[in-house]
Amino acid sequence: MNTLLILQNGRLIDPANSLDRQADVWIQDGRIVQSGSAIPADATILDVKGKWVVPGLIDMHVHLREPGEEYKETIESGTQAAAAGGFTAVACMPNTFPVNDNATVTGYILEKAAQSSARVYPVGAISQGSKGVELAEYGEMKRAGVVALSDDGRPVADSQLMRRAMEYASSHHLLIISHSEESSLSRNGCMNESIVSTRLGLNGIPNAAESIAVFRELALAELTGVSVHIAHVSTGDSVELIRSAKRRGVHVTAETSPHYFTLTDAAVDGYDTNAKMNPPLRCEPDRQKIRMALQDGTLDVIATDHAPHSILQKNVEFDHAANGIIGLETSLPLTLALVREGLISESRMVELMSLAPARILGVPGGSLTVGDVADITVIDPEKKFIYSREMIVSKSENSPFIGWQLQGKAVLTLLAGKPTYNEL
Repeated sequence: MNTLLILQNGRLIDPANSLDRQADVWIQDGRIVQSGSAIPADATILDVKGKWVVPGLIDMHVHLREPGEEYKETIESGTQAAAAGGFTAVACMPNTFPVNDNATVTGYILEKAAQSSARVYPVGAISQGSKGVELAEYGEMKRAGVVALSDDGRPVADSQLMRRAMEYASSHHLLIISHSEESSLSRNGCMNESIVSTRLGLNGIPNAAESIAVFRELALAELTGVSVHIAHVSTGDSVELIRSAKRRGVHVTAETSPHYFTLTDAAVDGYDTNAKMNPPLRCEPDRQKIRMALQDGTLDVIATDHAPHSILQKNVEFDHAANGIIGLETSLPLTLALVREGLISESRMVELMSLAPARILGVPGGSLTVGDVADITVIDPEKKFIYSREMIVSKSENSPFIGWQLQGKAVLTLLAGKPTYNEL
């Protein structure tokens, strides 16, 4: 029998059970157990006074790059970075080489993930090769273990194909995650269309490139009556469309990423390719609307869109650089800044980063209920640190937050009661 582990004197924050109080958490045989009146002599006790004990964080949007681009990231290194950031589970997008559009690739990912530092939930491709021409075989991928479907990195341009994808996915109880982009508007663009892009002489991407595509997905969800999840929302226009659709009863959920509520397109100044992503960083009014949407529930999830790239893709001219940044190790402290500002509560943060992703994907986790598997994150909300290259766990270093002083950090990550990251 495993030794009893007790997390003692922590602040337990569990919105699934409406809990926010000081309490001990008892863990045995990888599960949360009922606390007893007397502590056994052989129990291992960790004093976590002054720290928060929350359900393991879940990131429903990451790129692990394996198979095919292991020099950028592997399932092993990506899940180690996840654990260092407080995540016990991640959902990995299908834009690997080969694309995860069949049971063989899905099985490979799950086999590689079996001994990793976080649970890995594969997301399968909507279309074969993510080319937007023919639907992939959803039943086959569902049986192999995918939890959702997306052509993330590429929009599905054909509206009829997307309608059929929604209907087909629904019959297999799979969620469509939409990369919402009107490519005829974003083509050749490399940053937000604004006064900054004009000054830098870079081709811009207008807000409408996202909001037009979001409108289509909402219209299709309303037409079919099935659910859709909008990935990486970056604009205020998209927020307004999603808010209105929810009021009409459309089955839509949506996510944003920490860079969209922390940075603006001013971060591109100096042609910093670490601030290049798709969708691009937007203007200050958009950033403010994203923040408000997290507060009022229009946006359901904070996901990192962790997109590792090597210097081969980033240390080039801005318009030729790859899109994306790493985010697993900075997501928690950047989100905690919203808590310190009073924009969201501690419980809302846990909902956005754990409970909601679990519910939307239909995977275990998101609560600290007795009997649940002990996937747990312990957070020190006061811990300050300089985010440096030396501390990055990911294989890639493409982050605009290097050199920032951050506050709040995961100091213990437990996967089925076993530490995958420990700073206590």
